[in-house]
Amino acid sequence: MTTVAIMQPYFVPYAGYFRLLAAADLFVIYDCVQFPRRGWVHRNRLRTHAGTLDWLTLPLERPPWQARLDSIRLAADAPERLRAALRAFALMHTEAGAALAEDLLLSGTAGRPLMRDYLETQLGRTAARLGLTTPVVRSSTLALPEPLRGPDRILAVCARLGATHYVNAPGGAGLYDPAAFAAFGVALRVLPPWTGAYDSILQRLADAPAEQVAAEIRAQSGPAGAAP
Repeated sequence: MTTVAIMQPYFVPYAGYFRLLAAADLFVIYDCVQFPRRGWVHRNRLRTHAGTLDWLTLPLERPPWQARLDSIRLAADAPERLRAALRAFALMHTEAGAALAEDLLLSGTAGRPLMRDYLETQLGRTAARLGLTTPVVRSSTLALPEPLRGPDRILAVCARLGATHYVNAPGGAGLYDPAAFAAFGVALRVLPPWTGAYDSILQRLADAPAEQVAAEIRAQSGPAGAAP
């Protein structure tokens, strides 16, 4: 039995995102799809000195319209712009928060790296702090047929990797038909809604020990059931 989770890479996502790594044998970075310009791939919200939430956005080279996620690069001045933007956030004024930002946000930003590579590095560093060792693969390496969309593309990923089970985030409950997956020999499981805070994992790790956050993630990564 091989359980696969497939998700776009997000910029310091909430702790519940990491349940997919905890619940799967293999995590697939879904980077062969169109870049969502107003999504959470390249931005997140952190707490300011006033206690309100504000956006922290990755500085990117201007992507062409309908650019694929795996084609976009960080801006040449991304390290400087990130450092300047971080000054507005409360976590930078604690020793632990500043160290986290250096390790999880600023490492790997120099030299115009592909955004996908940067986010994969960030994901790996965060997973290591949480004690999650799930192997990671990129969907762009799987030579998927370009016309495939939606569930058909997900099933193609599962087929390439020999997956018998596919675990999805709660938002996928209304997107996929368990019977369609079962017809291809793949059991679909959707995680239950996350009951913890939706703060960025960067904020969570600045506020609480990694062991505590990891325990919360693992406690909500167990079986939930098929999508309705």
